Amino acid sequence: ANFIRSLGKQLNVHQQVIATATVFFKRFYLRNSFSAVEPRLMAAAAMLLANKVEECGVIANAKLNSAITVVVKSKPYCEVFRVEKSFSAALFVECEFFLLEMMDCCMVVFHPYRPLMQYVNDIGQEDRLPLAWRIVNDTYRSSISFNYPPYMIALAALHMACIIHGHNCQQWFSELSIDFEKIKEVTRDILDMYRQWESFDATKDVPAILQKLRDRKAYKAAHSDAVVSVPSSLEDGKRVVAD
Repeated sequence: ANFIRSLGKQLNVHQQVIATATVFFKRFYLRNSFSAVEPRLMAAAAMLLANKVEECGVIANAKLNSAITVVVKSKPYCEVFRVEKSFSAALFVECEFFLLEMMDCCMVVFHPYRPLMQYVNDIGQEDRLPLAWRIVNDTYRSSISFNYPPYMIALAALHMACIIHGHNCQQWFSELSIDFEKIKEVTRDILDMYRQWESFDATKDVPAILQKLRDRKAYKAAHSDAVVSVPSSLEDGKRVVAD
């Protein structure tokens, strides 16, 4: 998610495109091993597809490759990726189709942004929107967007923004036909996410995780009885563990 966010900023795309790309990326790897397709390539394919789904046009192949190189070089923990390799337009297209196949062509993604803006207008506290918006953005760096419906995430983000700004919004929330305990549950998960970030050092923890992607022989040997084919051009190997 951090890589996709940095890639989106480098490409100067809308936040909703970044959010959609993040969801596509996670949907794929929820069903497949990280050794199936190089994550850097899949992140780029997810960004290309999300930009089309959100009707924001087509990203040029050269521009995308340039953005990938800049982002990888700016992240010390991404050094395990082969930064000298540029992806061809045909490879991007192939990866897009593979992503579509794995998602069963289900490209509709609902985000908390629209309900958040509606809630902010209703509560009459427009100055709370920037902070609540940032909280919603942060939830895409965890599994929260998969665990709760968008309107609940929007309410939890708004609730946190009101508390941080010292605004008493209890009366407005009490008038909603929603169990406030559910909102508190989402809020607790968001707070847990921030607490985990405090103890997480990307420069130390991520390299060890990413380095495991290169050790595919031992991984496939341990799961040799459950493999399915993937396009050989999308990764160094030719097989991936099935669900």
